[in-house]
Amino acid sequence: MSAPLRRMSDGISETYDRIRASETLVMLTMALLVGVGAGYGAVAFRWLIDNANIFFFDTLGNWLGFLGRYYVVIVPALGGLVVGLLVQFTSPEARGPGVSSVMEALALRDGRVRPSVIAVKPFATSITLGSGGSAGREGPIVQIGAAIGSALSQLARLSDERTKNLVAAGAAAGIAATFNAPLAGVMFALEVLLARFGLVPFTSVVVAAVIASVIGHAHFGDAPAFAVPASAAPGAWDLPVYALLGIAAALVGVGFVRTLYWVDESFENLAFPPFLKPAVGGLIVGIAGLWFPEVFGVGYDSIEAVLFNQLGLISLATLGTLKILATSATIGSGGSGGIFAPCLFLGAMLGGIFGQLVHRATPASSLPSAYVLVGMSAVFGAASRAPITAILTLFEMTRDYNAILPLMLSTVISTIVARRLFDESIYTVKLSRRGIDVDAGRDLSLMSMILVKEAMTPIEEMTTVTPTTSLTELARIFDETHFHGLAVIDQNNRLLGVVNLSDLEHAQAQQRMSGEVRDIYSSKVRTVFPDDTLKGALRHFGALDMGRIPVVDRKDPERVLGMLRRGDIVRAYSHAHMNEQARLARIDGARLEHRTGENVLELRLQDSHRAVGTIVQDLDLPSQTLLASIRRGDRVLIPRGDTRLQVGDIVVALVPKDGETTLRSRLIGREEHHPKNSPENR
Repeated sequence: MSAPLRRMSDGISETYDRIRASETLVMLTMALLVGVGAGYGAVAFRWLIDNANIFFFDTLGNWLGFLGRYYVVIVPALGGLVVGLLVQFTSPEARGPGVSSVMEALALRDGRVRPSVIAVKPFATSITLGSGGSAGREGPIVQIGAAIGSALSQLARLSDERTKNLVAAGAAAGIAATFNAPLAGVMFALEVLLARFGLVPFTSVVVAAVIASVIGHAHFGDAPAFAVPASAAPGAWDLPVYALLGIAAALVGVGFVRTLYWVDESFENLAFPPFLKPAVGGLIVGIAGLWFPEVFGVGYDSIEAVLFNQLGLISLATLGTLKILATSATIGSGGSGGIFAPCLFLGAMLGGIFGQLVHRATPASSLPSAYVLVGMSAVFGAASRAPITAILTLFEMTRDYNAILPLMLSTVISTIVARRLFDESIYTVKLSRRGIDVDAGRDLSLMSMILVKEAMTPIEEMTTVTPTTSLTELARIFDETHFHGLAVIDQNNRLLGVVNLSDLEHAQAQQRMSGEVRDIYSSKVRTVFPDDTLKGALRHFGALDMGRIPVVDRKDPERVLGMLRRGDIVRAYSHAHMNEQARLARIDGARLEHRTGENVLELRLQDSHRAVGTIVQDLDLPSQTLLASIRRGDRVLIPRGDTRLQVGDIVVALVPKDGETTLRSRLIGREEHHPKNSPENR
């Protein structure tokens, strides 16, 4: 190659490397591609749903015309059977709402979603909804968009962090295109999926949502999802009424979550083939739809009927109850569909009931349609624990700014009350039951796995006092132990209260040191049980600014078993964190083996091993062996030629499958074979 051509080639390569190294430019380009993919994916998805509905209720309905009106019982069951077979033998993660699967992928697989979801999820959901299944489009389009983002990221071999960002961008783009709600899509991705805000993820999510929204506008138009009757802004006296609606919405939302996952567990316990379960769920929906066809599908027509006050109280209550049962049967049995539309449906029914009752009592109050809008947002906020997303979604789907204040108030109240009633959201409850905590993050997830009894100082090792202990003796104990608080117990180890150093200092300031502990201790004490988690106990520490909490027997709350102090929590967490780091290192090793086809060897060096005291460059490693890292205590070292190995070091090496024995002999000094998970290899 001539010199000019070589310089041109080098310049092109340098430019490409510079572009690839620019995080912002890479993410903007990839976000644009994700937005295009998710936008057109949403268009195809809605087309599939419409045509599936025509096939099942028109074409298939004509074929089953000999059944008369009873054909609607069979149609959802047939759709469920097709979905069960499709999901069972192609992509099991395509069953259910979809959002939980995306959250699991972000938490456990660094955002990697199988590309098969892109093809299977649209068909599974379109068949479920088209055949009358009671579910929504939101969860599936989130999973489809996330799968597109993940697939493009894996194709470009981007880092784990970039992959997660593009998964969230794909989810936002799907919502933006499907519901004509770009703001809601962005907020859903940041509030629910990533649970964090930052410039890079925010930028990529916004770009993808904008591009997808433009595509959605071109195909679906720019009209709001719901036509809303004109209404005036609420007066100040209306706000307490909307606050009550928020409380009622919390009860409905939590009831829906509990019912849905009770049905889900019931279907899991049924002893027959999984692919038949959606057919049973479809049969239940079909029976309900025989008399109340409003429960079929997403139910937007019924929502608009409520907005225009076309349904009575009995109809509203009946449809709301049946929708909970129909949705639980559809999704709980393994059908494919989201929970957003059912939440809107339930909120509309609740808001319609509430609005009609309030309007009858006070005719001058807001129109019933205003309560319908607020109920929709509040129920979704209570179920999803995503109040910002709920508020923005309803605002964008209706574009009624007059409702924004009651939307905000009721939705926030419903979310707070729902969290008090039930810890998990509709997206996280199933993951939580499998031990996956995506809401709190890794550190607090560790806290949720440690029990109080594993961290507390037991009663036998505690310094305690009695009510008759003199204050001078108490001062001596505080001075010697350096504790800031002690449990006050009687002769039977029964808890009477807690005395703090601040109590003693207050007595000293008032010159009351001639008294006893009974004169200054506090008998009103917050306690925890030994089977509580540290995550739960931490709430008491933070909310009450406490440094110690007595641990009592759950069956006998006056019997003290120990004391949980801040230091106990720190020590327990540190120990668990080290164990977790070791576990994650083993997982990373397994991933590396899978991707490279080579073995990852972990070896803890002992006194007798040849490599101890040797520098890395003198190890005479086998050919094609890479010394990846050295774990020394709580540090991870990158091996260099002059790095000297020490006793206790854990050497991590990438070695060809036929070179493991040789490497082991070079490090140990003799040929030994240890099982991969033996203590020698940990």
